[in-house]
Amino acid sequence: MKPFLPFFTTFFVLWLAIPSWAQQRTNPKNQYEELGKVSWYRNYEEALSASKKTKKPILILFQEVPGCSTCKNYGNQVLSNRLLADAIENEFIPLAIFNNKGGKDREVLQNYGEPSWNNPVVRIVNEKGENLVSRVSGNYSTKRLYNAMIEALQIYLKEIPEYLELLGKELSMNTNTTKEAYFSMYCFWTGEKQLGSQEGVLETEAAYMNGQEVVKVLFNPEELPEKQLLQFAKANGMNPKSKNTSYSPASNDEDYFIQHSQFKYLPLTQLQRTKINSALGRHENAKRFLSPSQKKWLEQIQSIQKGILFNKNFNTAWDKLALK
Repeated sequence: MKPFLPFFTTFFVLWLAIPSWAQQRTNPKNQYEELGKVSWYRNYEEALSASKKTKKPILILFQEVPGCSTCKNYGNQVLSNRLLADAIENEFIPLAIFNNKGGKDREVLQNYGEPSWNNPVVRIVNEKGENLVSRVSGNYSTKRLYNAMIEALQIYLKEIPEYLELLGKELSMNTNTTKEAYFSMYCFWTGEKQLGSQEGVLETEAAYMNGQEVVKVLFNPEELPEKQLLQFAKANGMNPKSKNTSYSPASNDEDYFIQHSQFKYLPLTQLQRTKINSALGRHENAKRFLSPSQKKWLEQIQSIQKGILFNKNFNTAWDKLALK
């Protein structure tokens, strides 16, 4: 029998070559709900090392695991926002410290003066463990954590990815302030393409009304004043209309340019759909609106695609591809 030692030695050497900061991550497919959809480091020193190597800030979650209803809600809502979780994993070094455990967790807890058995707290620190932004506590909204993440990236002089900018706009959407407008044009494919390109336009919908092709626009008047939207529409051969009972969505023609591209196989938020459809129609780079996971899936789409997903429930569609 040939000796097994050479193979074992090779394997051992390769194992040693794996950087320690690449180890010890939690698995979002099989972890406590308090941790959401994020793969977390669990060792403080490894997180510091990873931060130094990657030049990324560390996002520390101090969490009760298993925890109270507030902790579970934070995991199931804030930390399970798919785009936010993707940003935490890719723009930061994510570290989870259990505030109801001893050992290494307790040491880090004491180092930062955090209380035990507490509601969720987030700190964003540099490679030396120094705070970059104010401690996130008390406000358990997705927008509060998002704002802290953006502030930390700016302090690190990182360019804010466009998918994160879109997420911020979606998190800031207020149904009490958004407005609708309707325009007729010779072709609603072109209408969606042109109107969707405007900053402040949150959603477009192709439809028929009074026998004409029309596009419904949902927009933020604080970012895009209605007068400016009307001027743009008229300059591009569109006429404002008032909605009536003849309005009927043209589902088969919705987001025409996405439907004729590989992007249709991706989970997309409504705002991503609007901007990507417009960019494709204008022959611009539409990938810039995708998160790191979405970009990876687009590159692998021939082998992993699960059918048309862009117009399905975003979270459900995301989880289908995340299982691959």
